[in-house]
Amino acid sequence: MRDLTTINDKNYGFSPSLAAEMRNKGIDLRLTRKILAKYNAGEFDRFQPVKAVGIPSVDGEKIIDFTGELQVKVALATVQAKIDKWGLKIDLQQICKVEGKEGIFDQKALQQLGILLYPVVGYGILNGGSASSYFDYKKNVAFNPQYFEICQKEFSLIEKSGKNRSKGLVPAYLNEDSTPGACFIELKMRSLLIEILRYQQLTGTKPQQLLPLFQMTSIYNNQEMAEAYQLFKNSLYLQELVSETGVEITKVLTGVQPMLAAYTHSCLGRPKEIFTNAYGIENTPLPMPGGHGQNFEILRDCYQELLQRGIKLIYLGNVDNLGFTVNPIAIALLALQGKQAGFEFSFRTVVDVKGGVLVLDQNNKLNCADLGVAISQEEVLAAEQRGESILFNCATGLFDLEYLVSHLDCIIDNLPVRFSDQDKDAGRYSQAEQVTWEIIGMLDDFYIFGIDKFDRFLAAKLGVETLLASGIGLDDPRFPKGEDPKKDLKRIAIKLHHGLKQKLATVYGMKKVRGRWEPKSIQELRSEI
Repeated sequence: MRDLTTINDKNYGFSPSLAAEMRNKGIDLRLTRKILAKYNAGEFDRFQPVKAVGIPSVDGEKIIDFTGELQVKVALATVQAKIDKWGLKIDLQQICKVEGKEGIFDQKALQQLGILLYPVVGYGILNGGSASSYFDYKKNVAFNPQYFEICQKEFSLIEKSGKNRSKGLVPAYLNEDSTPGACFIELKMRSLLIEILRYQQLTGTKPQQLLPLFQMTSIYNNQEMAEAYQLFKNSLYLQELVSETGVEITKVLTGVQPMLAAYTHSCLGRPKEIFTNAYGIENTPLPMPGGHGQNFEILRDCYQELLQRGIKLIYLGNVDNLGFTVNPIAIALLALQGKQAGFEFSFRTVVDVKGGVLVLDQNNKLNCADLGVAISQEEVLAAEQRGESILFNCATGLFDLEYLVSHLDCIIDNLPVRFSDQDKDAGRYSQAEQVTWEIIGMLDDFYIFGIDKFDRFLAAKLGVETLLASGIGLDDPRFPKGEDPKKDLKRIAIKLHHGLKQKLATVYGMKKVRGRWEPKSIQELRSEI
């Protein structure tokens, strides 16, 4: 039997007509065939589903409550030596309280130190592909049919402005008058520029490198993103800050993810084949991203370049989470304690339907079990019914870059490849994915940051979630409620809306003018920093 992972045929064993259609849709034939062959040969069988043998709780050591005041004690000379080695002129004794040979950092000291560390911090965004699930009609209706009936008009508005576009270019919220707001990526860039302004005001300096932005795009949306960034130079949300800070935020270090073809649904058994009947049309493959876990391979060159530039810590998170912004306290804590990484988790709510949950796995290790892929909705609901609190993955990680780069080969080879069955407008198929956050099960020295969902995890996997956070329908008497506070959609929508308003008014530097969110001036921002 031929080894299809090394086929020299330019069509990699696919029929000429199917291969042509795949190329036309930007699908990587070699990688699609390689994954298919490995699956059918049983090479992915070693990736057993994460089995939850327990639900961990906040212990104050590995799992930290980030919603309260923090204090950390460190060996001052050791940490100072590391800061000096990083090339930063920071006198830790001027920041913390000194007791003998130890330094005690309270909340204020951690905040200040984190800001001073910005020259060695990078900020990475996982852009994903087009907003396929985001505007999928079936999934949005299924989220809550009663709410969808209320917000259908507004859903049509955001669908019109964002369907088939990259997720980062979709409006991140609607204003009170139902006009679209800034897109996700504009807000990310604006928040970084505000943090850069904060550093410059604190130190009185303008170093060449501060919070460099990097991203993973896809072959499907990379050109669209690049063209959008050219237009962003005149963005209402960015232009004044770019001029003031001197940072060209739209110059982004980029890794481009290839597309895979969707595979046949698991109900058809093994061997799997290519799904070729998208939208009921024969010989029509469906391009799909291979999961954000591919970032460790796709962004390898970016990670190595950042390390060569002197970057020591990197953020990594999803573009569609408005709560994902720079947190100087987390930066300071990771630097002081020398952990491999830190990950944000919040307590699960009824709107958290896609992502991962924190579990103790079959090896008695903390792990992230992806909901619907590595752990079922039924298992999670059963745990909640037993009274256990579920910590939900916010898809935000802060990594020690030196550790990451030195372990990339191991991570790439051992991060699980999983197949998830889908039932969407395009039909029934399976998607091969690597989930970034399953890296947690591969690490041995890291933090879990327990955070306030409504501050740090304002994610929008579906269009209706953006509408919930925007406050659409809150005054409608038909708005669905629930006797159980954890399942009361209106109660959660009110909190989401409050969280969005808080983020826009603070880290995104916006103000409401006649029902619309507009950017604050430089003078207003400086007075608040």
